[in-house]
This record gives sequence, C-alpha cells and structure tokens, in this order.
Amino acid sequence: MKHLQCGHAAYIVLFAAIVGGMRLLSAEPSNDGPSQSQYIQISGIYPHLAVFNQPADPADRPNHGECGIGAIAVWADRLWYLTYPQHKTQGSNDKLYELDAAMNVRIHPESVGGTHAGRLIHRESEQLILGPYFIDRNRNVRPADLQELRGRMTAIMRHLEDPAHKVYFYDMEGALYEVDVGSLAVRRLFAKPVPGWHGKGGYTAQRRVVIANNGEAGPTSGYKNLLVGGPATGEEAGVLAEWDGKTWRIIERKQFCDVTGPGGIEGSPDDTSPLWAVGWDRRSVILKLLDHGTWFTFRLPKGSHTFDPIHGWFTEWPRIREIAPGRWMMCMHGQMFNFPPHFSAANRQGIRPMCTHLRIIPDFCHWQGRVVLGADDASMMNNPLCGQAQSNLWFGSVEELYRFGPATGWGGPWVNDAVTADTPSEPFLFAGYSQRVVHLAHDADQIVTFTFEFDREGNGTWTAGPSVSVPPRSYGWFVFDPKEGAEWIRVKGSADCRATVYFHYFTPRIENESEQAIFQGLADVDEQADSWGGLIRPAAHNRSLQFLAERVAATGKRSEEGYFEVDITPQGRPIVANKTEDRSQEVKQIAVIQSDFTVDEGSAIVQDGEGRRWRLPKGDPAFEKYLGQMRAVREVATERFLAHILGTFYEVPRDPQNRPDWSRMKPVASHRKRIMDFCSWRGLLVLAGVRTDTGDDGHVFVTPEKPALWFGALDDLWKLGRPRGEGGPWVNTSVGPDDVSDPFLMTGYERKCLKLSHTASESVRFTVEVDFDHRGFHPMLAIDVPPGQTVTYEFPRGFHAHWIRFRVNRPCRATAWLSYSVYDDGVAQVPSPVN
Repeated sequence: MKHLQCGHAAYIVLFAAIVGGMRLLSAEPSNDGPSQSQYIQISGIYPHLAVFNQPADPADRPNHGECGIGAIAVWADRLWYLTYPQHKTQGSNDKLYELDAAMNVRIHPESVGGTHAGRLIHRESEQLILGPYFIDRNRNVRPADLQELRGRMTAIMRHLEDPAHKVYFYDMEGALYEVDVGSLAVRRLFAKPVPGWHGKGGYTAQRRVVIANNGEAGPTSGYKNLLVGGPATGEEAGVLAEWDGKTWRIIERKQFCDVTGPGGIEGSPDDTSPLWAVGWDRRSVILKLLDHGTWFTFRLPKGSHTFDPIHGWFTEWPRIREIAPGRWMMCMHGQMFNFPPHFSAANRQGIRPMCTHLRIIPDFCHWQGRVVLGADDASMMNNPLCGQAQSNLWFGSVEELYRFGPATGWGGPWVNDAVTADTPSEPFLFAGYSQRVVHLAHDADQIVTFTFEFDREGNGTWTAGPSVSVPPRSYGWFVFDPKEGAEWIRVKGSADCRATVYFHYFTPRIENESEQAIFQGLADVDEQADSWGGLIRPAAHNRSLQFLAERVAATGKRSEEGYFEVDITPQGRPIVANKTEDRSQEVKQIAVIQSDFTVDEGSAIVQDGEGRRWRLPKGDPAFEKYLGQMRAVREVATERFLAHILGTFYEVPRDPQNRPDWSRMKPVASHRKRIMDFCSWRGLLVLAGVRTDTGDDGHVFVTPEKPALWFGALDDLWKLGRPRGEGGPWVNTSVGPDDVSDPFLMTGYERKCLKLSHTASESVRFTVEVDFDHRGFHPMLAIDVPPGQTVTYEFPRGFHAHWIRFRVNRPCRATAWLSYSVYDDGVAQVPSPVN
C-alpha cells in the first residue's frame, strides 16, 4: 500500500459533477471551502465532514470494512481526528484530519493510517500525539514509523522514568512500546505481558502504568509471552493490570475499557491524583478507582446489551472525558453519565445518568463551545446493505445530550453468586433515577432477608435502608421510594446462599414540546396522501446514497419511480440526481425487504436463531397494511441492529453468529409515520417516507421533480415518541396447566396495565412470571379471575423487567392483554451537575 510521506507536496483532489445546475461533491472538501455559515448542518451533523476509507485496490476493501473516528483532540486552535479500519497494523487508507473553526477540513498528506485510537498531549515537548502522529504547536505533523511501531495503538501514556522525553504506546494485541518524542525512535518493551485481548485504555498515575483490555477471543498461542496470569477460567475475560516499572500485577480479570484520571489526555497532574477505569461483567458496569495506592470497586447499571459479547469487539472506545470546562462525562455501555472530576474514595458524590444513546461513540471532547462526538456509523462487517464504511462527527450542546434516550439501565452486584451471610456487596449506583425496582432471588432452604444500606452523602458512610424477606428458594421484588436521594446502595443477606440482586432503573427522557416537528415531512401511516418510499443503500461504487424510489399511495399500492443517487453540494446539501447507469437490479438484489417478523391477533412475533419465539406489542393497526413492505431490521450503527416493527423502533444486539439477539432487545421510540426504509449515510440517519408534497424544512431537502428523503441524526429517533403499544401472548388461546406463553416484551415501557380473562366456567388462576436478568422466569404474582369477568392489574409505577409470560391452573381459552402507555407528568428539565 502506498502512503504519502511527510514533506511531500500532496493535495486532495476533488471530483465534481454538474447535475441539475448544482455542483456535487464526491470527496471530502479542501481547506478553501465556504465559511461555517454556508455549510449545511443537520441535527448536529455536517454532511461535508463525512469520512471514508475505501481503498482503490478492490482486494484491500474487505480490510477497510469499518471507518470509525477513533481519536479526537483539540490542539493549536484546531480539532484533530483520525479514522480507523477494523484490523490494520502497518498502515491503511485512513487519514488524519484537521478542522478549523469555520468547519473547513484538511486531510494531512502525512497520513499513514492504521487502526489507532490513542491520544496524549505531551506537556514537555508541546506536542499532541494522536495515534502514530506527533503534532507540534505550528501544526507540523510527523508520523512514527509503522514498521517499527507495529500494531493497533489504542492508548498513549506518560513514561515512568523519563516523562519529558519518552511515552508509552499500548497495542491492542498487548504489546507495550516506548517512543522518544523527539527522534521518534521506537523500542518494544513487552510482547504481551498480561492476558486478555482487544486492548483499550492505558494511563500512568501514582507511579504505575495501568492498562486494560476487554476481550477473550485471541489465540492461546498468543499467551506464550505472558509475565503474569494465564488462559481464562470460569467467567474470566479481559483484564485490568498494572506495572510499576518492575513487576506486572493483575487487578481484575474482567473486561475493561477506558483508564484515565482528572488530568485527562494530558496525563496525571501529579503522583497523588486518582485513576479511574471502567469495564463490565455479566452483572453490571464496573468502575474501578485507584486512590493513594488502593483499589476500590463501584458498580453501575448497563444501558444496553449490544456491548456485552465476550470478544469485546462491539464496544469501540468508551471514555471518561471533559465535555465542557470543568464538566466531565462517562460514556459506557449505552449510557452517558455526568462524571465529577473530583471522584475519589473520600468524595464519591455526583455520578448521575444523563441519557442512553444509539450512536456508537469511540471518542468525544468539547471544542468551540460545543460537545463533539465521534462515531462508528456504517460498517460493512457482516453487513452487505452497506456499500462502503463511513462515519461523521456530531456537534451539539450538553443540554442536547440529555435529550437523547431516557436515563435507564439494569444490573446488580450479584447474579447467582455465592454470598456469605451479613457480608455487604460492592456499592451500586442509586442516585439520578426516578424509578427504581430491585429483583431478589436465592437458593437457600430458609427465608433470606436482604438488607439494603445507603451511602447518602457519597462519603463511604453507610446507613440502614429497607429490608426484604424472600421465602426459601424463591423470588421477591421491591420498588424504592422515588424520594430516596442516596448516592449509592449496597446489600447483604441473612444467610449463606447463591443470590441474585438485580436493579432496573428508569427515568423518562427529557422532551422538548416542539421536538416532533422535525418529522413533519414524513407521511403518517394512515394519512390520505402519497409518500416516497423505496430502497436506500450507501453505494459501493462511489460515495452517494443509492435510492430505488417508489411512490406509496395511502392504499398501500406502490409504483416504482426509478433509480436515483443522492450526493451533496459543496455546502453539504443533499441532492437527488438521475444516473445514466441504472443500478436498479443491484439495489433490488442487495437491499431486498425480508419478512423478519410475523403478526397474529395479539402481537408481532420474532424468532431467534435457536428457534425461540419472542412477542412484541402492536402499534397503530394501519401498519399491518404494509406488512412485508417496510424494512424491519438492518444495521445503522456498527455491529448492532435497528429494528422497525409495527411503528416502534428497537435496538437489538448481535448474537454470536451475527444474528439479531431478540432476547436482549429494548424499545427506542413509537410513532405513526409511514417509514418504508432507513439507513446510515455520511453519518446521517436517512428515512424513506416523505410526503410527495413536502417542501424544504431542514430535514427534507427537495430536488425539483425528484423523490425526497428525510435526513437527521440516529439519536433523533427518540424524539418520535416514547415507546407505547398493546397486545399479548394469548388472545382467546386454548391453554392448559402444562402450557406457558411466549415471552412478551416488558422493558422500556413506562405505564403497564394487564387485563386477564378466560372462557372457563370456574375461576382460573393466572400466574404472572417475569424475566429480569435474561436467566429465566420467576413468578411475580398470581391473579384469580372469576368466570365471565375481566380482571385489570396495573403494575406499580417503577416496576420494570425485561420480559413477561403467563401460566394458568386449568384448561381454558385465555386472554392476557397488556397496554403500554406513558405517565403524563409534564416536561422534565435538564438537571444541573452535582459538584
């Protein structure tokens, strides 16, 4: 592969075409573009800033199936960032970018590429080190020699012995290098000192280097150079380890990502500042704190299951970093948290949930008064619907982050763990959620009383809270008082046993009363108006969006309108153009709509790769008119699925075979829009479903006499409306005592009402069972339903679980019907950070 070397007079050439009187842009812009006010910005995304890395050599394109923005930093009045493919250790077609305040971007000719995400501001030499690039105050760029610095550089750290002249580089495969910041001389110190794979964070603090990896999917032969530890046993995966310059030590054999401290990308300000590391296991998110040489452990809820796999590949680079002067954020497992920079053993106060998100965020920072989020948007890996990988930046305010998804999550300190009587668990985050329920289960042959304790001030002082007694080998649940304002919670049991203590937290998202106006150009599902549907797909042969357009009538009748491609003007405005080369058949073959679910009288039904059935609530009945015509499942953010079923969007993880893992899905938003297809292009969410009479509105950009599409950001989807729906697994269904219903989705819905009825001539007992931790169902309550009556049960406000199912005690034709709606409590406000 050819690389442009430092000092060459290389320039970026733009290829443009004139279509319909407008100049179209088919590559990234040069540095002499329009001022900021002339660039189009759509939901915080500038289309002209989209990044691509497809090489000219077709044989090398599968090696560039991903184009994430892996490291972002502010330096010399510019925003700097780089892209990465999935696995390139000696360079790639990826670039180093420099952005000025007017949103003009420069692609550096010194770019050498590779899969890198480390960054460090080296104070003494006044250089930004971004991946393999050393950048001085005058914005001169020197790349390290990737033949010597071989690997995927995931973290850059201050040196223990000679911090003024040297730094450490940490490779994703496990190697640790030393690099001279002046000469760029490289020396490998260790091939792979600790176990685990898929290296992530690294940081130097308190006279030690701490590194993390988050996977367990490498070859056993790779462990031949270990200096401590060995192959994983039990639930071990990944590692958090430290090195004091002499000896390596494993802190915890679990999956960890970022390692940092209050010095951020400049490194620890002194030898006493705390260090933070964030990871996860099957129970919850893990926050490790190193304070004056001692390690402490805290736990927080997960906001998504899409990051969970043991190989660690689906996380990118979760970070803890500043998002405004003095204001920090932790982004981990699908949630954003306000993270206080004072967090230490003495002051544990202030971690608060901000939101959940769909966007995959490898890095973020603040610049020019705005938050900047990186992304890994559209990838080709196990995703034929994407022609080439691409991503983009997002610019917005802290307040806008709070208006992403609801602050919601789940997890706990114990999941079927052996516990000792009267021994408290690790602290679990309690503050910041308006609805909190705990699920409890154990295997003891006696009653076990679980006693909760609160750290109300965040100073490590614990006071008594409520107690819950659970019968022998049984299950219980408890909804906490929403007024309880403790920072942390922990629990202890009254007997030795295997126990599960698992929380579900929920806070409705913060809405703006006018936010749904951005979707006004989309047709309603039952509207008596035509709309533009069809198939959309990021192209492989160029950087356009392929659009095989259809006119969709209110009756459901569709008529093909032809093949088009969407490009952008130099200002970033999307524009639809006819193409002389008709690629209709290519789009039809690759992007065909598949039947990913079925429908019966009570619900939508999906089936996983193991043949298990999962049931989902229905939306507006008008959606059923378009069965088999609306796309149901595709990847929109890398390595997870977005599903659209009967008017509700869902986030769905990948299973180990890269199929939808329906068991761990969650709803995103419900709506009444006639959305026929959706995808990611240039970092934008694109929806097909615009009314044919719609004009320009900032999300729809009309090209005269051409079909139109809707453009926005992926996390705009939350604004469509909070999840709603109704249905059930049984509708006058013949069942008996040996039958159990299919699971019906429960997570992510606010107000939940159950109606039970039957046709038997005597009373029937319905047993309601819930699955709260993806490990099986537990009986929550039993309801006796007299003959000829319908019994209604409204679940307590704050009760949440992932799935619900039903049993009966005698033969009958039974109906179990659930209605999911929202509580109307007014518009919540963005909270202030806790200092």
